[in-house]
Amino acid sequence: MSKDVSIPNELIVDRIYVIRNQKVMLDKDLASLFGVETKQLKRQVRRNLNRFPESFMFELTKKELHSLRNHFGTLQQNQHFRYPPFTFTEHGILMLSSILNSEIAIKMSVQIIETFVELRKLANNYEEILIKIEKMESKNNEQFSEIYAVIKQLLSQPEDKQRIKIGYKKR
Repeated sequence: MSKDVSIPNELIVDRIYVIRNQKVMLDKDLASLFGVETKQLKRQVRRNLNRFPESFMFELTKKELHSLRNHFGTLQQNQHFRYPPFTFTEHGILMLSSILNSEIAIKMSVQIIETFVELRKLANNYEEILIKIEKMESKNNEQFSEIYAVIKQLLSQPEDKQRIKIGYKKR
């Protein structure tokens, strides 16, 4: 009897990072999703390195690790990443399920890949919408230029704005 393994896609999306212009997931996040320890996952990857070219998996550099630590904000030097993590692309995640060889790993990797596919579809839709808007803008520039500017701004990627702190303030 197999367990139905499924988590909300938002939890997967929150664990996808863009590093080296690729959407990747970290070894610790994949290990927790696959129900194994990170060191076990890394051990299996090292035993099967020939299955993981750099387009499937790579280890973070010190600079990338520092940038990732800054992304998390409050992490201490070795609190979260004792060693540079492995990062896995979509193809690397598929390969992981084959070397971990567990039912949970296979089901989770399928769900993760489906989430990657959905993200790609969303990105393509935004590009198609922007292209259509630019075509319409060139035809009707005078009448709707302000509307097109607002729509483009809404579709563009959000900027990282400083969050407004809430709660009690010290006097």
